[in-house]
Amino acid sequence: MAILIFAETYKGKLKKDSYELASYAYEIAVEKGTTVTAVCFNASNPDNLSDYGVSKIINCSDDEFENFDVGIFADCIAKTFFEENSSILVLSSSSNSKYLGGVLAIKLNAGYSANVISKPSYSNGISLIRNSFTNKAFENISILTENLIIGLSKNSFGLKENQTKVEVIDKKFDLPNRVNKITSIEKMTNKVTIADADIVVSGGRGLKGPENWNLIEDLADILGAATACSKPVSDLGWRPHSEHVGQTGKPVSSNLYIAIGISGAIQHLAGVNSSKVKVVINTDPEAPFFKAADYGIVGDAFEVVPTLIEKLKEFKSLNN
Repeated sequence: MAILIFAETYKGKLKKDSYELASYAYEIAVEKGTTVTAVCFNASNPDNLSDYGVSKIINCSDDEFENFDVGIFADCIAKTFFEENSSILVLSSSSNSKYLGGVLAIKLNAGYSANVISKPSYSNGISLIRNSFTNKAFENISILTENLIIGLSKNSFGLKENQTKVEVIDKKFDLPNRVNKITSIEKMTNKVTIADADIVVSGGRGLKGPENWNLIEDLADILGAATACSKPVSDLGWRPHSEHVGQTGKPVSSNLYIAIGISGAIQHLAGVNSSKVKVVINTDPEAPFFKAADYGIVGDAFEVVPTLIEKLKEFKSLNN
């Protein structure tokens, strides 16, 4: 009755979300008196999961797993679920895992909830708490099926080390015939994605034009952060729509979100309010973002950001 997690990889390396899933599943396993099993595809470092409580890892290596195919991935995860005699599967809240959640709910005859922020409660059936209304509210839900799929909201649980002796199994699956075959996926290279970033640096119309975006990019480079923007900026064509964050763009659940020259419209705040720490830099002390931010600097971005970059460079040079 092991708790099963799907540990996602990128270019062969486990994503950070996978360690949060392992930490979360381990605590559930302790309460239920069982263990955690992870299934991953083409992982080069699967045994790292043992630092977070995983005692068995099934690593499926095959060129067919090079690109995400929901049918094949779901089939292999479902087979592992039944082989491990599991009743709980934990997924992340990535776009791929959300796609898998619906497909696996049918294959496993399981109830599925995404954006979950709590461990299951068994006082009255199976109960969970999840974020809803773009993280503006909490929803208490009940799962009526015997099997359960949990889509854990990013940064809702954190990383908790639990060193565990691990068994790593390299497994080959008899893969189903493909209806369609993905031959290639084009992605932006050398940039941290908004979905995977621990830190996001975002700019608004306060930067006055695309020619000043080097302030955002330079700060992001030194922090190892992803770059983002407000809706007006993408609408004006200063930045691509792929960088637009907020209620009508991409949601952000980073550890640190830095908003530069963004006033903080309600739609923008709704999409970023699940970030752990929010910092705003704006010349207007009455900007709505200051009420939502953990830290704020009232000042000109063209003076504050270059100073911040220089201080960060000094700090890094002293600590390398």
